[in-house]
Amino acid sequence: MSDLRKIIIDGREIEVDPAMTLIQACEEAGIEIPRFCYHERLSIAGNCRMCLVEVVGGPPKPAASCAMQVRDLRPGPEGAPPEVKTNSPMVKKAREGVMEFLLINHPLDCPICDQGGECDLQDQAMAYGVDFSRYREPKRAVANLDLGPLVGTHMTRCISCTRCVRFITEVAGIPELGQTGRGEDSEITSYLGATLDSEMQGNIIDLCPVGALTSKPYAFTARPWELSKTETIDVMDALGSNTRVDTKGREVMRILPRNHDGINEEWLADRSRFVWDGLRRQRLDRPYVRENGKLRPATWPEALSKAANAMKGKTVAGLVGDLASVEAAYALKQLVEGQGGRVECRTDGAKLPAGNRSAYVGTASIEDIDEAKMILLVGTNPRHEAPVLNARIRKAWLRGAEVAMVGPKVDLTYDYYHAGDTPDALARMSDEQVSDEAKAKPSVVIVGQGALRRADGEAVLSQAMKMAEASNSGLLVLHTAAGRVGAMDVDAVSEGGVEGALDGAEVVFNLGADEIEIADGPFVIYQGSHGDRGAHRADVILPAAAWTEEQGLFVNTEGRPQLALRAGFAPGEAKENWAILRALSGEMGQALPFDSLAQLRKALVAAHPHLSLIDEVPENAWQPLPAAEPGLAAFAPALADHYLVNPITRASQLMAQLSANAKARVQGQIAAE
Repeated sequence: MSDLRKIIIDGREIEVDPAMTLIQACEEAGIEIPRFCYHERLSIAGNCRMCLVEVVGGPPKPAASCAMQVRDLRPGPEGAPPEVKTNSPMVKKAREGVMEFLLINHPLDCPICDQGGECDLQDQAMAYGVDFSRYREPKRAVANLDLGPLVGTHMTRCISCTRCVRFITEVAGIPELGQTGRGEDSEITSYLGATLDSEMQGNIIDLCPVGALTSKPYAFTARPWELSKTETIDVMDALGSNTRVDTKGREVMRILPRNHDGINEEWLADRSRFVWDGLRRQRLDRPYVRENGKLRPATWPEALSKAANAMKGKTVAGLVGDLASVEAAYALKQLVEGQGGRVECRTDGAKLPAGNRSAYVGTASIEDIDEAKMILLVGTNPRHEAPVLNARIRKAWLRGAEVAMVGPKVDLTYDYYHAGDTPDALARMSDEQVSDEAKAKPSVVIVGQGALRRADGEAVLSQAMKMAEASNSGLLVLHTAAGRVGAMDVDAVSEGGVEGALDGAEVVFNLGADEIEIADGPFVIYQGSHGDRGAHRADVILPAAAWTEEQGLFVNTEGRPQLALRAGFAPGEAKENWAILRALSGEMGQALPFDSLAQLRKALVAAHPHLSLIDEVPENAWQPLPAAEPGLAAFAPALADHYLVNPITRASQLMAQLSANAKARVQGQIAAE
């Protein structure tokens, strides 16, 4: 603790790390400093001047607290600690001057601005500004940019804080925005007027301290004080990003990220942020039964009775979908196995070994990537499978980490060593002797679903585990399905994978598994939220709630159990997933032993105690797989289209537009001859 430095802030003496900036030291002391350009996860720009403070004994002018470190301060007389004032007359006058300067060209848009009620400029003008303006000249105006279907622009409001430029360049890794001109002519623009190509561009909406960058899909639909806010998690990928779902009445109006340093920091992928329009379309809001080859609406008693009669005395296979909560997977397992049937959650054919958590989850946490000096990616494209995780790898790369990749060559927004695109490249690496120096460095091996969905997936995983063991690395299995780890944790698996489960099945109970084709023959009961592939094949449809409409437990890709809380109610007659399964078991005369979600969770935790450790990453005992030789075929991408990965995204018009734009960019423009 001896390397801490004493500093006096507003008459209070505190000890802080000398590497801290003054704005951070003031936050340590519990003093709020206004700011527009400073952001703790971006580089320091020092260009808005709102964070000015007075350094006693320093130059006779205020200093920018975001750009000055504690170590730069000179001690006071007779070696006294340096002193900083944040509320002196000099500071008050300086902040009022800066605010007046910022408002010179700012349009008076507050009544029609979509940022109203959440605007930093509005709040700080009230707190630190003056109640008059001396400016009488015409205000400047700037043409708006077209950044694509997600980010709306009103560039006349821009105060040139450059947060958007720094985020796109540093965190997203796609330098598409920049600032041109000087003085009054300076403006933020995109290169060659292009639209944004990043999978994380929505974050610049949150970062913008004024209404210059707003959410196009959400614009003019609600004001912040009209919304009910629910803290929950995201299920569009397996990262388990912490989110806030804002609802107005029964409808989800927007999804925003919440800060969680262990998972998503404070970022959110566009797929997760803008998918909410998919919750309104293609919804199953009443039960259906198939008669004479056509589906017709039915009542709940009729649909449950038909499903129960179909299952009685038959060979039943239960399929757990990618978005199923742990409770739903557990209830389905109890119901189907009570009938002597089989349950399977690995519907994409991933060769994940049951019962071995170190093999289907790994031993590393997402946070370990920050400290890693070496990262090996195997059969994964994190930029598409988990964009926020990719930004984390990029952050490690910027800090000096070396990244190597075995798999298809793609643009990951950072440089990496491409070892090859076949498993033998991994086998060669795992056979090489690793030096003690390399072993001492923190390192992570990340295995994706592109490596595990192959016929030799288990052999590839065994080689990755061998590599992790040889290099003393942590292992992280990057899943693409939010419900997969939780379903594996409750043993919703059967011998022979999905083919083994479906082999000889007379009835298939499909719990939201829309990524699989079920052949003609068996009677299919589909329980899900959207009219997707599974519903088309169904003989009975039981409408269920989506993840924002029921409480559910999800285990993310690092094995961390998290709670999704209900933000609204399911449409029409749709019910919660566990309640449908409980009602069906009662109809069959074999009622499941729980009548409430609390009782279900009690039984679940009794059977699998680690699921009670909410927001903790349990340690997994290392159980290496027996060594096996993988095949020679090249790795294939895990996702065909990362904007259309599940029924909710496929119901979203916005995701369809983003998918079309991405395809058009790949094809490129052809010049007219």
